[in-house]
Formats: sequence, structure tokens, C-alpha cells
Amino acid sequence: MNLDNYFAELRQLVNIDCGTQTTQGVAQVAGIMADLWRGEGWHVTTVDLGEQVGPGVLATNKPAASQYDVLLVGHLDTVFPEGTVAQRPFSQDETRAYGPGVSDMKSGLLNILWAIRGLAAEHQQRLSIAVAMNPDEETGSVHSHQWIGELAKQSRVVLVCEAARADGSLVKARKGMAGYRLNFTGVAAHAGNEPEKGRSAITALANAILSINALAKPGLGTTLNLGGVKGGDAANVVAAHASAELDIRFWDNDEYHRVNSQLHTLCEQGFLAGVTTTLTPLTHKPAMAASQDTEKLIALVEQAGEQEGVPISWQAVGGGSDANHTAALGIPTLDGFGPIGAGFHSPAEYLETASIEPRIRLLRRVIATL
Repeated sequence: MNLDNYFAELRQLVNIDCGTQTTQGVAQVAGIMADLWRGEGWHVTTVDLGEQVGPGVLATNKPAASQYDVLLVGHLDTVFPEGTVAQRPFSQDETRAYGPGVSDMKSGLLNILWAIRGLAAEHQQRLSIAVAMNPDEETGSVHSHQWIGELAKQSRVVLVCEAARADGSLVKARKGMAGYRLNFTGVAAHAGNEPEKGRSAITALANAILSINALAKPGLGTTLNLGGVKGGDAANVVAAHASAELDIRFWDNDEYHRVNSQLHTLCEQGFLAGVTTTLTPLTHKPAMAASQDTEKLIALVEQAGEQEGVPISWQAVGGGSDANHTAALGIPTLDGFGPIGAGFHSPAEYLETASIEPRIRLLRRVIATL
């Protein structure tokens, strides 16, 4: 493959501010990817997922197909705010490429494209392939997971092309996650003259932190983290308002149901007399676990790795992806089919240049073997 051409495409994608909320930038990336797929002669549809996010893109070689042999999934958005590209645009050194979203997951989008570009005509004729690119994965795919789920139900298998781990491992399991916002409404009062008339939302928040943390079961991998804590107006005013964001991670979906139920009960009971607690669910991704059918897909990937000379290893990871949603539907799903990278969601994000071509060959071999 011509790496100069690859990097020219990658540079174009990375050098666009496209955090999920920067919908204009996400739409620009969507337009570039749509044009690249049309250039391959594929049928491309732009999907309106609502005003709050950019568009999705669906590309397929068989637009009349009711079933797909494989659904390939990647996301168009990043976590970075507008202005990040101006601070640290795409760059390269002898072994790595850098820039916002270079591994998570602009290189994954190109991995799909380049794998198909080199796929033999006989396989393209034989297989029904769909490529779904969504605009809001980094905020939980709230607006796109139903669309991707419907495509997954029409597919034999799903391959998600997030980056391979730093050691080259692919991903066969991911923790589920759920996000909530907690708002506490108390009663303001002068902290010196008549504190007894106040009801502190901050005290309720402090009590909530202790009670909610007690719901964790680290031995089972169930963790809870409260962050983004805010409250009050001044030190001499009993706080009438406070808020916090809650992140829950779990390996077992039954654990999510336990924590969710107990969390609602705690908030209904309240954490301090006179203070009302409002719990608002924000996001939810079920845990991704390997089924018996997924184990067969794992064996196929390992065989493809042996044929291509690419060592295959697997990890179960704490972060979520669109693989969580499709696996929960019972569709055999694996993840990590992008090039090797690390430092996701940080200025240290990088892509291992030497991994690009082997990982494209691996994905192409897996698709062909289907």
C-alpha cells in the first residue's frame, strides 16, 4: 500500500475539530468519508440522527441487501473541544503519528476503507458488507445506537474498528457503563445569623458520595465514580443547590440492574432532611461479553492472524464502545481492528506507524474468510 496516500487522508481527517458537540466539524468528517466511499463505487447514505449531533454515514456494496455478512463500525467524533487542532495538528516522527483522534478513531475509519480497497473482486461480489460511521460514540452513542443496533440485527457479525491496544491486543470484552447527573435542592440561609433555617445541598451531596460509593463491588469489577462536583454560592451562605456527575462501570449486566435500582431508591429517600435529590440518567452501554458464537469468530480471527503473520492476543477492557451495544443484541461482535495506538482522550494520543499495513491486511483477511 502507498503510505503517503494513507497519511494524506489521515492528516485531512485529524486536522478537523470534530468533538461530538462540534457538529459542523463532525459533518465535515462525514462528508469526507462519504466521498471516499463513493470513490470506491459504493452506495452511500447520509443519515440524519437529529439536530444535537452530526450525521451518520452508511456505505454498502449491496444497497438492496436485507442481510449483511459483516457490519463494520467506526465513529466520526472525538472528545476534544474546538481549537484543539490549532494547538496540536497532525504530526509524525519516525515511528508514530500524533493528533486529536489519530487513533480514536480516524485511523480506524481508514483501516476499514483500505481493507476494502484491497479486497478481491470475488469477495466483494460474494459478500454483503455494510459500514456504519456514527457521530456521537464519544458521548455514549445516545442518538445513534438504535440505528447501529438495527443494522447489527441484519448482520451475521459485527467488527468494530477502534484502535488495537498498545500491546497489539484486540478486544473481546468491554465493561458496561452508565452515567447519571445528581441535582440537590436545599434551602439557602445566612450561615452566621440563622443557619438553622437552611438545608445544605452540599451536606446532602457529601452524604450521597459516601452512600453511593458503598454500592461498589470492586471484586466483581463494579465501580462508581462521582466527579464534576459543584455547589453553593459563597462560604457564608447555606448551599441551596449542588450537583455531581456519576460514572458506573460493570462487567456483569446484572450488576448494572442492582446498582441502578439501589441508586434510585437512595435518591428517592434523600440524603438529608429538607433537601430534594433528582437523579437523571444520561447514558447507558451494556457490558460486552463473548458468547459461544463470538468464540467461533475469535477462532476465525486467530486463524486469519496466523495466515497474515500478525500475532493475535485479546484483552477485556474497562472503556466502552459501540461493540457494547451490538454484543448485547446477541450479535457476535469483536473490537480493536484498527491500528495499534494509545493515549486515547489525551494530548499523548499516538498511532504506531508500523502497525498500519499489517492491521489492514488482518481486517481484510477476516472479511474475506467470512
